Amino acid sequence: MPESTDDQAELIRSLGNPGCYDHAAGPVRHVETHISHVLLSGEYAYKIKKPLDLGFLDFSTLDKRRHVCQEEVRLNRRLAPAFYLGVVPITGSPAAPRINGTGEAIEYAVKMRQFPPDATLDRLEAQGRLTASQVESIAETVARFHLESCARAEADSSWGGPQQVWQPVAQNFLQIAPRLEAPADRQALDALQRWSKTEHARLTPLMDARKRDGFIRECHGDLHLGNLAWVDDQLLVFDCLEFNPGLRWIDVISEVAFCYMDLLQRGHAAWAWLFLNLWLEKTGDHAGLALLRYYAVYRALVRAKVAVLRAGQTTGPDHDTALNEARTLLQLATTLTRPLPLRLDITHGLSGSGKSTVTQTLMQTPGAIRLRSDVERKRLAGLDALARSGSGVGQKLYATDTTRRLYAHLARLAGELLDAGWPVIVDATCLARWQRDLLREQARSRGVTFSILDFPVALDILRERIVQRARAGNDASEANLDVLQHQIDTEDPLGADEQADIDHTGS
Repeated sequence: MPESTDDQAELIRSLGNPGCYDHAAGPVRHVETHISHVLLSGEYAYKIKKPLDLGFLDFSTLDKRRHVCQEEVRLNRRLAPAFYLGVVPITGSPAAPRINGTGEAIEYAVKMRQFPPDATLDRLEAQGRLTASQVESIAETVARFHLESCARAEADSSWGGPQQVWQPVAQNFLQIAPRLEAPADRQALDALQRWSKTEHARLTPLMDARKRDGFIRECHGDLHLGNLAWVDDQLLVFDCLEFNPGLRWIDVISEVAFCYMDLLQRGHAAWAWLFLNLWLEKTGDHAGLALLRYYAVYRALVRAKVAVLRAGQTTGPDHDTALNEARTLLQLATTLTRPLPLRLDITHGLSGSGKSTVTQTLMQTPGAIRLRSDVERKRLAGLDALARSGSGVGQKLYATDTTRRLYAHLARLAGELLDAGWPVIVDATCLARWQRDLLREQARSRGVTFSILDFPVALDILRERIVQRARAGNDASEANLDVLQHQIDTEDPLGADEQADIDHTGS
């Protein structure tokens, strides 16, 4: 059996023969990663683990490779059941193998339904074909996965505690350092290690709380654009991290940090903010943002580690390319450690005035965490954002005491996000003076820039927009014409002392 890379190299060469398969196969294409071989045989793809022991993974024996193949199928069927078909034995010999043959297995492979290799989102991005709607689909799919499909770690389990979180972080530094060639790169890594140690100590109480509160779950574990594809006009999420349970039983915000970091690395900061905001709107997990930078730095270093490992397996231009990629990732990780310019922006305008449209743009460029009153009002009531509550003016979700609780909630969230180092936009009508004052105080008490984004719009246009929005039924707002009239009758105009805070972005 191929317990060495030389033995397996012969096996992989032999499996290039279409006659080795138990089904009709055209020309076989071989794709190699740093830990696997993938054979594309037409309708099906077969993934074979390399006989490696890298510390963070151990595929060194046939039994271990069989086990991780079984885990890969189990985990990926949560997100892509139609594509992960099972584990098949490879029999015969490295020189004359047979996929799913009889006799003793010399290797195992994960059998998958093949999809076009160019359908992965990293390739679509490289071709300039990735779209905002696809990024939105990632956020919605991942949020649903985290909320509905991920098993939660027990509070007394070994997963997700601060010490367990630190182990792979520390391992990154140990494995990257000896493979860096440039002194400047080693200095950057040393600085990142010091920052990570300091942040880990500061965040340890929050990590403990997150574990206690059920945010450690059996996640995908390797969520970046290379493991996402667009197939039949739908998002396909594949290649969950199967080889190390400690790397997938993680805080959900660590998973989010990987995709967020990946979009940043590829130069799509606006889409990174879009992905993050839509995931937050679906999950409401704003508390996790205090950990996002720490995990994003860790994820950048995971990718840097993969790059230096690849550099060690190649020579010439490929070696240099891999080291340059590692350097770029070290630079990104360093950027992620730096504080963002903080601000608190709030909107002021009647329903239908275009607040959400404008703040959608502003939350992406220059970037901020957006808190939508329509979404948070439903969340406080235990409703989905698009659910219809049937509440009228002054009733249920829109009663006076409910609105006061909502704005107190928005102010608290805004303050917590500012404290965690994130700029904030509150997308709400803010028609009452007390609402604006409550939010302004969050900025004033922290010495943060405060702005009121004013949205003056003619009443006939507002009425037309509200009617159209109600017909579409695809927005969290339930404002109707009665609500609009109530707002007009009860709003507090902006005071003379508020004029200095007004930003006419919405005008």
